[in-house]
Amino acid sequence: MHHLRLEAVDCTLLIACAPGASPSLLYWGPKLGDHVSGEEVERLSLRQGMHGVADVSLPLSLAMEAGLGHPMVQGLAAHRDGKDWGSLFRVAKVETGSHSGKVVCRDEQTRLGLEYNFVLEPDSGVLRIASTLTNYGAAPLDLNEMATACLELPQSMTDIIGFTGRWTQEFGRERITRTSGSYVRENRSGRTSHFSYPALLLATADTNESAGEVYGLHLAWSGNHRLRVDTLTDGRLIASLGALLFPGEIRLAPGESYASPEIIGAYSDRGFSALSRKFHQHVRSRLLRPEMRAKPRPVHYNTWEAVYFDHDTEKLKQLATKAADLGVERFVLDDGWFGARRNDLAGLGDWVVSEAVYPEGLGPLVDHVTGLGMEMGIWFEPEMVNPDSDLYRAHPDWVLGVEGVDQVPFRTQYVLDISRKVVADYLFDRIDAVLRDHDIRYIKWDMNRDLSHPGGLDGAVRAVAQVHALYALLDRVRSAHPQVEIESCSSGGARADMGVLAHSDRVWTSDSNDALDRQNIQRGASFFLPPEILGCHVGPAHCHVTGRRISMAMRAATALTGHMGLELNLLTEREAELAQLKSAIALHKRHRTLLHDGEIYRLDTAPQHLASGIVARDKSEALFSFCYMTGDQHVLPGRLQFAGLDLARSYHLSLIWPEGWQAVKAPSLIEKLDLSGAGAVFSGAALMQAGMQLPHAQPETCLLFHLKAV
Repeated sequence: MHHLRLEAVDCTLLIACAPGASPSLLYWGPKLGDHVSGEEVERLSLRQGMHGVADVSLPLSLAMEAGLGHPMVQGLAAHRDGKDWGSLFRVAKVETGSHSGKVVCRDEQTRLGLEYNFVLEPDSGVLRIASTLTNYGAAPLDLNEMATACLELPQSMTDIIGFTGRWTQEFGRERITRTSGSYVRENRSGRTSHFSYPALLLATADTNESAGEVYGLHLAWSGNHRLRVDTLTDGRLIASLGALLFPGEIRLAPGESYASPEIIGAYSDRGFSALSRKFHQHVRSRLLRPEMRAKPRPVHYNTWEAVYFDHDTEKLKQLATKAADLGVERFVLDDGWFGARRNDLAGLGDWVVSEAVYPEGLGPLVDHVTGLGMEMGIWFEPEMVNPDSDLYRAHPDWVLGVEGVDQVPFRTQYVLDISRKVVADYLFDRIDAVLRDHDIRYIKWDMNRDLSHPGGLDGAVRAVAQVHALYALLDRVRSAHPQVEIESCSSGGARADMGVLAHSDRVWTSDSNDALDRQNIQRGASFFLPPEILGCHVGPAHCHVTGRRISMAMRAATALTGHMGLELNLLTEREAELAQLKSAIALHKRHRTLLHDGEIYRLDTAPQHLASGIVARDKSEALFSFCYMTGDQHVLPGRLQFAGLDLARSYHLSLIWPEGWQAVKAPSLIEKLDLSGAGAVFSGAALMQAGMQLPHAQPETCLLFHLKAV
């Protein structure tokens, strides 16, 4: 076999894998006809040598190992005591499945094996790539660097879109034009990070939400990573993703292997939104537990921004009663219920209910919550410990660090080495005890600092081991308590990747509940993650992160389109705002099935606007959000051109939020067509191709339009 060929609904993958040759990505793009052979594509790819460089065009490989002799790109670096560094892998065997393939390579000189596994999901067209390096030599091998795969992509992909941000500003997008040389993003924080999301897009210059070619690549890994896009001197383009390894972190004894994190990739020739729909389908069908997918996602109430550390059972009961009256279905007790945790300076690690705060234990609160028909949830930060804690005083050697180097101050807490069995066992026992003793169905699993010095007790780096230990601990908790859902939170959205989603059920998108921030944050997250796993909460009118005051209508509309929750003091809110919030919760529930199972269509708009929609798979229904973020330079905005509808069907169009909304200067189209009342019917063709004239609205207004096929 000279070519591994995999087919999906709309794309084809060709891997060049001739025996004795270096394996490489030959083609990944629009579906090729059966009459197009891999040999034909390979012959059309022949390149000549040129003056001033090697006399022949050097081949590329999936590893881009040193033995190839390329002067610019290195995807794998390993050695044995300074030798055996120049590996050159040759294909030894190829195995195929119905939608998968394995390419096994060897280098007999350096005694290494390298195996690539490919899966092309036939329904979504999502490509999964994993690789494993094995030391067949007689001496240990030090692995310094290993990209999961190095992929040659079309040179027409001129634009790179990276994802970056900071605390409370996650999932920002940066679009740049590719230049010669290297585009590199590196993360050494020990977690997915706020500032370097492990994913990128490569697109043509004219690609937008609804048209154009784009490749998306996501590293399913919750730790240190390196993303690269290299433009070689001969014009070829290589994208590579992999875990970033610290010195000495991976040393393979004879016979040992290192398995890379998986790359999750997709191709679209219909723009960014179509690409996102592929990733959403992958998350829904391959990562999330079927039993949790089948269950409606309960509307949350989280206590954090209502009480912070001021826990009082009677006040919490009052909040629970108020929340249940509004239609909330899950009550989550946040930080402050355990040990000496009266502030963020002490108590982490002592996962025992505080007798000082809860003299009768958590039982009375849990019973009250469940008696109201709500689920009970609780907050843990298992990987962390405060120096001021019983756990740290008893086991100071359990923390990660570097001997002779002071800990980096970070939220007055250290990181536990959960890769040590004794530490993981302690944490599991403590979590297990709380879950066994109480009717708790949800864990908010937090992680609030970087791994600045991820050294173990033996002095070796434990960053990779820490991520694997996290996954194992999450799985252990889920296995013991399968009815419990787990949210991955990391001071907001710093651990919201497809690696952790294989072991959890939801992510906390950001610690900013500011609706304007959240509009952008949730849009960025939607490039890879479906809305039902994005925690989206209605915060207080006065946001404690930004200081802005935002209307309830805007806050509710922003939270309504994800996994909706509340995080405000319901005992101090005005009754009029609570009534509006109750209506928003009811509206969310009415459309929850659509929101959490439909397909996303983000719309291209002017910079001062944001718009997107969720359309039912059978195109029978849709919900579109149009947000006026700031003021408009024109008297009136442009038209809203809906997307994803059936051109041949007619739809009943109505404005469902805010209730009874009227334009600043009526009558606008909203009033003339009675869209806030009886609504009106239009063809899908008119709604998408001609579009609807938008009304003038004040900044910080979000309009929700519902469409139902008639």
